[in-house]
Amino acid sequence: MNQTLTPLISPEEISITIKRLAKEINQDYQDCPLTILGILKGSFIFIADLVREIDAPVDNIEFIQLSSYRENTVSAGKASLLLDVDTRHIRGKHILVAEDIVDTGISTTTALELLIQKEPASVKLCSLLDKPSRRQREVKIDYLGFSIPDYFVLGYGLDVDQKYRQLPGIHYFKD
Repeated sequence: MNQTLTPLISPEEISITIKRLAKEINQDYQDCPLTILGILKGSFIFIADLVREIDAPVDNIEFIQLSSYRENTVSAGKASLLLDVDTRHIRGKHILVAEDIVDTGISTTTALELLIQKEPASVKLCSLLDKPSRRQREVKIDYLGFSIPDYFVLGYGLDVDQKYRQLPGIHYFKD
């Protein structure tokens, strides 16, 4: 199969959107220390750019890693925890979960359920991308960048078999 990489969201559009998201987060957390929790691996570029735009106090940045994909582009139907965060970094803290994409909702809801067990003061979700047409579990996104069609996207941290993460924009394969 011959596939062409097609741009979906430019680096400039991403930058403008991250500034908007940071402004919304700053308004909600202006006097409230915040712990940002990224879901690896796809969110690492998004978090780096987002954190640099947040003026609210960021006390800590933590990461967890989940996977609902095997070595292909189809969800396995459940999420496995690959890397957890220490409870002492979550309990009693205001947590902002930063996701690259909410797709089926399986990984995101698993992450949120795991966090709630660690007794944070609050949890909100910020996602760069949302693909609502694939949703299998209900997810409330508090801060959303873009809603996208049902494309398998890559770039800006998103990958296929660990490739294309370094692309500065978001792309999809077109046959």
